[in-house]
Amino acid sequence: MPFLLFGQNASQIVRKANDLVMGKTSTSLSKMTIIRPGWSREVTIKMWSKGNDYYMILITAPAREKGQVFLKRKNELWNWMPSIGRMIKIPPSMMMQSWMGSDFTNDDLLKESSIVNDYVHKIIGSEKVDGYDSYKIKLTPKPNAAVVWGKILMWVSKKGYYELKIEFYDETGTLINKQLGSEIKKMGDRTLPTKLTMIPMDKKGNKTILKMIDVVFNKPISNGFFSKRNMKRLR
Repeated sequence: MPFLLFGQNASQIVRKANDLVMGKTSTSLSKMTIIRPGWSREVTIKMWSKGNDYYMILITAPAREKGQVFLKRKNELWNWMPSIGRMIKIPPSMMMQSWMGSDFTNDDLLKESSIVNDYVHKIIGSEKVDGYDSYKIKLTPKPNAAVVWGKILMWVSKKGYYELKIEFYDETGTLINKQLGSEIKKMGDRTLPTKLTMIPMDKKGNKTILKMIDVVFNKPISNGFFSKRNMKRLR
Protein backbone atom coordinates (compact mmCIF):
# COMPACT_ATOMS: atom_id res chain seq x y z
CA MET A 1 0.00 0.00 0.00
CA PRO A 2 2.75 2.58 0.78
CA PHE A 3 4.23 1.91 -2.67
CA LEU A 4 0.91 2.75 -4.31
CA LEU A 5 0.63 5.95 -2.31
CA PHE A 6 4.22 6.79 -3.24
CA GLY A 7 3.48 6.28 -6.94
CA GLN A 8 0.25 8.25 -6.77
CA ASN A 9 2.08 11.11 -5.09
CA ALA A 10 4.61 11.24 -7.94
CA SER A 11 1.78 11.47 -10.49
CA GLN A 12 0.20 14.33 -8.55
CA ILE A 13 3.52 16.22 -8.56
CA VAL A 14 3.97 15.74 -12.33
CA ARG A 15 0.37 16.87 -12.95
CA LYS A 16 0.79 19.99 -10.80
CA ALA A 17 4.04 20.89 -12.59
CA ASN A 18 2.36 20.38 -15.97
CA ASP A 19 -0.74 22.37 -14.97
CA LEU A 20 1.48 25.25 -13.82
CA VAL A 21 2.99 25.76 -17.29
CA MET A 22 -0.18 24.89 -19.24
CA GLY A 23 -3.24 26.10 -17.34
CA LYS A 24 -6.63 25.12 -18.74
CA THR A 25 -5.74 27.34 -21.70
CA SER A 26 -2.79 29.61 -22.48
CA THR A 27 -1.96 32.32 -25.00
CA SER A 28 1.71 33.26 -25.09
CA LEU A 29 4.39 35.18 -26.95
CA SER A 30 7.91 33.70 -26.82
CA LYS A 31 11.32 34.14 -28.42
CA MET A 32 13.40 31.14 -29.41
CA THR A 33 17.16 31.56 -29.86
CA ILE A 34 18.95 28.76 -31.70
CA ILE A 35 22.66 28.78 -30.81
CA ARG A 36 25.36 27.00 -32.79
CA PRO A 37 29.18 27.19 -32.49
CA GLY A 38 29.46 29.61 -35.41
CA TRP A 39 26.10 31.43 -35.47
CA SER A 40 22.72 32.01 -33.82
CA ARG A 41 19.25 32.99 -34.99
CA GLU A 42 15.96 34.03 -33.40
CA VAL A 43 12.40 32.90 -34.06
CA THR A 44 9.44 34.72 -32.46
CA ILE A 45 6.32 32.64 -31.87
CA LYS A 46 2.76 33.04 -30.66
CA MET A 47 1.29 29.93 -29.08
CA TRP A 48 -2.22 28.96 -28.06
CA SER A 49 -3.06 25.83 -26.07
CA LYS A 50 -6.10 24.14 -24.58
CA GLY A 51 -5.47 21.11 -22.40
CA ASN A 52 -3.27 18.45 -24.01
CA ASP A 53 -5.40 18.08 -27.16
CA TYR A 54 -5.19 21.49 -28.81
CA TYR A 55 -2.12 23.55 -29.78
CA MET A 56 -1.51 26.28 -32.34
CA ILE A 57 1.88 27.89 -33.03
CA LEU A 58 2.30 30.94 -35.31
CA ILE A 59 5.74 32.16 -36.37
CA THR A 60 5.81 35.98 -36.40
CA ALA A 61 9.55 36.44 -37.19
CA PRO A 62 11.93 36.24 -39.03
CA ALA A 63 10.33 37.47 -42.24
CA ARG A 64 11.45 34.39 -44.18
CA GLU A 65 9.30 32.10 -41.98
CA LYS A 66 6.64 34.58 -40.86
CA GLY A 67 3.09 33.24 -41.14
CA GLN A 68 4.02 29.57 -40.88
CA VAL A 69 1.60 27.76 -38.54
CA PHE A 70 1.63 24.44 -36.69
CA LEU A 71 -1.56 22.84 -35.37
CA LYS A 72 -2.24 19.93 -33.07
CA ARG A 73 -5.88 18.88 -32.86
CA LYS A 74 -6.25 15.68 -30.84
CA ASN A 75 -4.23 13.08 -32.80
CA GLU A 76 -3.71 15.17 -35.94
CA LEU A 77 -0.71 17.42 -36.59
CA TRP A 78 -0.57 19.97 -39.42
CA ASN A 79 1.82 22.57 -40.80
CA TRP A 80 0.62 25.48 -42.98
CA MET A 81 3.37 26.97 -45.17
CA PRO A 82 2.09 30.20 -46.78
CA SER A 83 5.27 30.68 -48.84
CA ILE A 84 4.32 27.65 -50.96
CA GLY A 85 0.57 27.67 -50.19
CA ARG A 86 0.66 24.12 -48.81
CA MET A 87 -0.94 22.37 -45.83
CA ILE A 88 1.25 19.44 -44.75
CA LYS A 89 0.21 16.66 -42.38
CA ILE A 90 2.95 15.76 -39.89
CA PRO A 91 3.09 11.97 -39.39
CA PRO A 92 3.91 10.43 -35.97
CA SER A 93 7.26 9.31 -37.42
CA MET A 94 8.29 13.01 -37.61
CA MET A 95 7.80 13.74 -33.89
CA MET A 96 11.51 13.30 -33.07
CA GLN A 97 12.54 15.66 -35.90
CA SER A 98 13.96 19.08 -35.05
CA TRP A 99 11.37 21.89 -34.86
CA MET A 100 12.45 24.77 -37.16
CA GLY A 101 16.09 23.67 -36.96
CA SER A 102 16.16 24.02 -33.15
CA ASP A 103 17.11 21.53 -30.43
CA PHE A 104 13.44 21.15 -29.51
CA THR A 105 11.62 18.33 -31.30
CA ASN A 106 8.17 18.49 -32.87
CA ASP A 107 7.03 16.45 -29.86
CA ASP A 108 8.44 19.01 -27.39
CA LEU A 109 6.55 21.89 -29.02
CA LEU A 110 3.39 20.12 -30.13
CA LYS A 111 3.18 17.85 -27.07
CA GLU A 112 1.92 14.76 -28.88
CA SER A 113 2.96 12.55 -25.98
CA SER A 114 1.66 13.55 -22.56
CA ILE A 115 4.03 13.29 -19.60
CA VAL A 116 0.95 13.13 -17.38
CA ASN A 117 -0.99 10.34 -19.12
CA ASP A 118 1.55 8.29 -21.09
CA TYR A 119 4.09 7.53 -18.36
CA VAL A 120 4.27 5.78 -14.98
CA HIS A 121 5.76 8.15 -12.39
CA LYS A 122 7.96 7.24 -9.42
CA ILE A 123 9.86 9.42 -6.94
CA ILE A 124 13.43 8.08 -6.85
CA GLY A 125 15.12 10.75 -4.76
CA SER A 126 15.38 14.28 -3.49
CA GLU A 127 18.05 16.74 -4.70
CA LYS A 128 18.80 20.46 -4.77
CA VAL A 129 18.61 22.15 -8.17
CA ASP A 130 19.58 25.84 -8.37
CA GLY A 131 19.02 26.12 -4.64
CA TYR A 132 15.53 24.57 -4.72
CA ASP A 133 14.77 21.35 -2.82
CA SER A 134 13.37 19.14 -5.58
CA TYR A 135 11.74 15.78 -6.15
CA LYS A 136 13.62 13.55 -8.58
CA ILE A 137 11.00 11.63 -10.55
CA LYS A 138 11.45 8.79 -13.03
CA LEU A 139 8.95 8.57 -15.89
CA THR A 140 8.64 5.17 -17.60
CA PRO A 141 6.42 4.74 -20.68
CA LYS A 142 3.17 2.86 -20.13
CA PRO A 143 2.74 -0.30 -22.25
CA ASN A 144 1.46 0.59 -25.74
CA ALA A 145 1.88 4.36 -25.15
CA ALA A 146 2.91 6.13 -28.36
CA VAL A 147 5.89 7.99 -26.89
CA VAL A 148 9.29 8.93 -28.29
CA TRP A 149 11.42 8.51 -25.14
CA GLY A 150 12.56 5.34 -23.40
CA LYS A 151 12.80 7.13 -20.04
CA ILE A 152 12.53 10.65 -18.63
CA LEU A 153 14.03 11.98 -15.39
CA MET A 154 12.43 15.13 -14.01
CA TRP A 155 13.42 17.41 -11.13
CA VAL A 156 10.41 19.35 -9.75
CA SER A 157 10.79 21.87 -6.91
CA LYS A 158 8.96 20.91 -3.72
CA LYS A 159 7.83 24.51 -3.34
CA GLY A 160 6.03 25.93 -6.36
CA TYR A 161 6.23 22.74 -8.53
CA TYR A 162 8.73 24.27 -10.99
CA GLU A 163 10.16 21.97 -13.69
CA LEU A 164 13.84 22.82 -13.09
CA LYS A 165 15.53 20.02 -15.01
CA ILE A 166 14.36 17.27 -17.39
CA GLU A 167 16.55 14.58 -18.92
CA PHE A 168 15.37 12.65 -21.97
CA TYR A 169 16.73 9.13 -22.61
CA ASP A 170 16.34 6.81 -25.60
CA GLU A 171 15.34 3.14 -25.39
CA THR A 172 18.97 2.06 -24.77
CA GLY A 173 19.24 4.34 -21.72
CA THR A 174 21.44 6.92 -23.45
CA LEU A 175 20.91 10.55 -22.40
CA ILE A 176 19.90 12.48 -25.55
CA ASN A 177 18.66 15.90 -24.42
CA LYS A 178 18.65 17.95 -21.23
CA GLN A 179 16.15 20.75 -20.56
CA LEU A 180 16.78 23.38 -17.87
CA GLY A 181 14.12 25.72 -16.46
CA SER A 182 15.25 29.07 -15.03
CA GLU A 183 14.40 32.79 -14.61
CA ILE A 184 11.48 32.06 -12.29
CA LYS A 185 9.12 35.03 -12.20
CA LYS A 186 5.48 36.01 -12.18
CA MET A 187 3.68 35.64 -15.51
CA GLY A 188 -0.04 36.31 -15.64
CA ASP A 189 -1.63 34.80 -12.53
CA ARG A 190 1.30 32.54 -11.51
CA THR A 191 5.01 32.22 -10.89
CA LEU A 192 6.96 29.82 -13.11
CA PRO A 193 10.25 29.27 -15.00
CA THR A 194 10.14 31.65 -17.99
CA LYS A 195 13.32 30.43 -19.68
CA LEU A 196 13.77 26.90 -21.05
CA THR A 197 17.17 25.81 -22.35
CA MET A 198 17.37 22.60 -24.41
CA ILE A 199 20.85 21.09 -24.72
CA PRO A 200 21.60 18.08 -26.98
CA MET A 201 24.22 15.80 -25.44
CA ASP A 202 25.92 14.78 -28.69
CA LYS A 203 26.41 18.22 -30.26
CA LYS A 204 28.95 20.34 -28.37
CA GLY A 205 28.19 24.05 -28.39
CA ASN A 206 24.57 23.57 -29.51
CA LYS A 207 21.61 24.76 -27.46
CA THR A 208 18.22 26.40 -27.91
CA ILE A 209 16.71 28.93 -25.50
CA LEU A 210 12.93 29.50 -25.35
CA LYS A 211 12.07 32.66 -23.40
CA MET A 212 8.51 33.57 -22.47
CA ILE A 213 7.79 37.25 -23.11
CA ASP A 214 4.11 37.34 -22.18
CA VAL A 215 1.39 34.81 -21.32
CA VAL A 216 -2.30 34.81 -20.40
CA PHE A 217 -3.72 31.72 -18.69
CA ASN A 218 -7.27 30.36 -18.51
CA LYS A 219 -8.85 32.80 -20.96
CA PRO A 220 -11.59 30.80 -22.78
CA ILE A 221 -10.62 29.53 -26.25
CA SER A 222 -13.15 27.58 -28.33
CA ASN A 223 -12.22 24.23 -29.85
CA GLY A 224 -13.14 25.74 -33.22
CA PHE A 225 -10.19 28.14 -32.98
CA PHE A 226 -7.89 25.14 -33.48
CA SER A 227 -8.87 24.44 -37.09
CA LYS A 228 -7.05 24.10 -40.41
CA ARG A 229 -9.16 26.98 -41.78
CA ASN A 230 -8.05 29.25 -38.95
CA MET A 231 -4.37 28.39 -39.56
CA LYS A 232 -4.54 30.44 -42.78
CA ARG A 233 -6.12 33.45 -41.01
CA LEU A 234 -3.76 33.88 -38.05
CA ARG A 235 -1.74 37.09 -37.83
